[in-house]
Amino acid sequence: MSSRRSRISEEEIAELLSKLQSLLPEARRRGTSRASASKLLKETCNYIKSLHREVDDLSDRLSEMMATMDMDSAQAEIIRSLFRP
Repeated sequence: MSSRRSRISEEEIAELLSKLQSLLPEARRRGTSRASASKLLKETCNYIKSLHREVDDLSDRLSEMMATMDMDSAQAEIIRSLFRP
């Protein structure tokens, strides 16, 4: 079993908030002003949700494209190559 602490230190929270703030487009636009922790976490969740919606939309578009294309075409091969490791 891990002997890891169950509580996060204030320093760790501050570091996490700083990293989140640097990653979020909205937080970067505000510059050096510090958002409250709860507001920053809410922005993070909203940003992740918007990324999920974007991925879902792209997935739907790709499915529609693939449903109407010739699976032996060069375009289909390009799309398949994107999914190969």
